[in-house]
Amino acid sequence: MSELLSRWQPPNSQGRTQSVTPENAGWGYVGFDVYQLNAGQKLSLPAVAEERCLVLVAGRATIDTPSASFLNIGERMSPFERLKPWAVYVTSGESIEVEALTQLELAVCAAPGQGTYPTRLIAPQDIDAEARGKGHNQRYVHNILPEDKPADSLLVVEVYTNEGCTSSYPSHKHDTDNPPEETRLEETYYHRLNPPQGFCMQRVYTDDRSLDECMAVYDKDVVKVPKGYHPVATIAGYDSYYLNVMAGPVRKWLFTWEESHLWINGESYAKNSQ
Repeated sequence: MSELLSRWQPPNSQGRTQSVTPENAGWGYVGFDVYQLNAGQKLSLPAVAEERCLVLVAGRATIDTPSASFLNIGERMSPFERLKPWAVYVTSGESIEVEALTQLELAVCAAPGQGTYPTRLIAPQDIDAEARGKGHNQRYVHNILPEDKPADSLLVVEVYTNEGCTSSYPSHKHDTDNPPEETRLEETYYHRLNPPQGFCMQRVYTDDRSLDECMAVYDKDVVKVPKGYHPVATIAGYDSYYLNVMAGPVRKWLFTWEESHLWINGESYAKNSQ
């Protein structure tokens, strides 16, 4: 199995099903955990140096930190309801207490923090939505923590892609420190499929093909993207959701298209796809 692919694991005693750290990923910035909690179950997360963004992928919860309390937040019971999520930004150095009020699927996104910004609620009305692409390359995006919203390092977004469409495409990369042309950002993809027995395909590859891996990705798996291009392709019958976390030396999403496929952004492709 690819070292870039983290398969879903049954919940441990804390309810954790995924754990990506800079140490086990072999990189320097992004951490990503997922918890599946039963109604009434509580989760304690210790204070750490990193800033964190807690995304309620599904379910409702109360979340407390030493500086703030957010009671009974969350709305959607599945990400495929396509409602905007609820999230909480937690500044570095704060512990976190979570109480699940329903079945809860909670993503904990982490990256280096400096304590610049206070802990805050990110409500659905704070999240911008946009449609991207054309033809069979369309997707719908919720910008949970984009670069124009305050954070030290984290960038967080969720993306919906319908069956038979591609996403994170045309292929693009962000692995070179060369602003304003490109920034170096590590990235994780937390995948959900609907219906859940489905799968999608994700390829991670570099120009010289020293890295070139194609993975069959199942529901609740995580793909790690340390460098290179990283397109996703859905399979007929199965819609895709994924939650992206990015972080790097500079908090800007500047990327480079793969030249071979850049033509797909053009008008001729849109006309031929109708």
